[in-house]
Amino acid sequence: MNKKTLSGLKIITLNRKASFNYFFKELFEAGIVLRGSEIKSIRDGKVNIADSYAVEKDGEIYLINSHIPVYKQASYSNHSPYSERKLLLNKKEINKLIGRINEEGFTLVPTKMYFKKGKAKLEIAVAKGKKQHDKRHTKKTRDWNREKARYFRKSS
Repeated sequence: MNKKTLSGLKIITLNRKASFNYFFKELFEAGIVLRGSEIKSIRDGKVNIADSYAVEKDGEIYLINSHIPVYKQASYSNHSPYSERKLLLNKKEINKLIGRINEEGFTLVPTKMYFKKGKAKLEIAVAKGKKQHDKRHTKKTRDWNREKARYFRKSS
């Protein structure tokens, strides 16, 4: 799925499930601390962030439950596929995110992973979980928009 966009970003993976399950309040770009075999596996496009989330530990933000499989050509020093990965943010951004998580009840959800100038970046969203009726409403409006587009395509 490695696609280059107009802005020079090479998108590795998208978390489509996140937009269905959460309302996004704000988006942040974060770097990721990775080992050599992890970055090679990411360059192959084999990464899954669908069930992952970010948490605060000791004043830092960590990505939990993201799956980066073991790089096949790597030797003895392979990484653990589900290990915690530190996110690189400014101290001001970290404090803002910690405040949102603790006080306002938001969650940090990764929305996409991409390369920017050769560095792996992760877009994380400050998000609030959707209730079941919100998910039904989202699905209903999406289906209606598809039906409307289909109708206008036929009539033209």
